[in-house]
Amino acid sequence: MYSSKPAIVYGFHGLDKDVAIKILNQKSEFKHSNNKYDWLGNGVYFWENNLERAHQYAVQDSQRDNSNVKSPFVLGAVIELGNCLDLLDQKYNDFLKVAYEQLKNDLVAEGKLLPENKPFGTKDFDFKARELDCAVIRYACALAKEQGEPFDSVRAAFIEGNPLYEGARFFSENHIQLAIINPDCIKGIFLPRKSTQQIEFAEEKPSAKG
Repeated sequence: MYSSKPAIVYGFHGLDKDVAIKILNQKSEFKHSNNKYDWLGNGVYFWENNLERAHQYAVQDSQRDNSNVKSPFVLGAVIELGNCLDLLDQKYNDFLKVAYEQLKNDLVAEGKLLPENKPFGTKDFDFKARELDCAVIRYACALAKEQGEPFDSVRAAFIEGNPLYEGARFFSENHIQLAIINPDCIKGIFLPRKSTQQIEFAEEKPSAKG
């Protein structure tokens, strides 16, 4: 009875400027990520209420080899999480343990190995390839769908970065991440306003004909 999360949250998505403008003009849509190493399984990824971290990620992504991000940019979205696999909720943590055990048993029966979480890339800012976590979340989503209660989104907190000060257990890149499975959860898209956050969004110059 407490599964649905009707409250609205703000999500921020780092991407290339040209792609962002197409999305704003309704000529394109957010990319649904389906990599086997995605941290929260399949979905459109957002940083929950974290404009600065989305911008940092876009800049970092632009520095990767063969990155599609040429001009780092950020779009905001108004999101309703719906039926959310929320890993800040004990019930869903327990459910994920069950999903892991069932996945492991299935793979053993098929003579296959469990995927592993492992390092990804060589640069300091490259994230880890979480193939195990991704596989377990995908399996949990499949179980929920079989039971007639498919998840609309996945939500989790991640501890990242360096200690904020000596002896601290708070870290510089802590964040909550969202993976939106059901695109209907995205109620609106917006361009974040300029502010003291020092994120420079290049403005479109009027054409000579305009």
